[in-house]
Amino acid sequence: MRRSFLLAGLTAASLVVSVADASAQQRMTRIGVLECRGGASVGFIVGSVTHLGCVLRADGLPDDRYVATIRKVGLDIGITQETALAWGVFAPVDRLGPGDLSGNYAGAQGSASVGVGLGGNVLVGGSNNSIALQPLSVQGQVGLNVAAGLESLELRPGR
Repeated sequence: MRRSFLLAGLTAASLVVSVADASAQQRMTRIGVLECRGGASVGFIVGSVTHLGCVLRADGLPDDRYVATIRKVGLDIGITQETALAWGVFAPVDRLGPGDLSGNYAGAQGSASVGVGLGGNVLVGGSNNSIALQPLSVQGQVGLNVAAGLESLELRPGR
């Protein structure tokens, strides 16, 4: 179990450095915060699939809703009752229109729960891979779970 926590921490730290380098090459503006919530999830040792409802909150703009599907490949063992994620959204423009976050994102993730747990992940994608979902998202979950590996996020317009 300790190794899993260490692996998750090392993975997250290395991703922060790589995304920071990539972001420094292109001017990125913080657009807002993408908040996602979902129900129960079961890890199947080599991966999992989770469905979430999301909303982009940006100053001066109405909430922009999305449906998210997160797929993980790697170590993922356990059950979570609920999950909440929040990413800072960075783009090479000052504003995004409705549905502009739609697309596919990829990166790495790590999380652990014994009762209440935390996690982090790095995702880049969207329009021409130009949108970054904050180098480390904040993830809260309730359950018994440990996960580390690669993650993909598909965002579709929601209601």
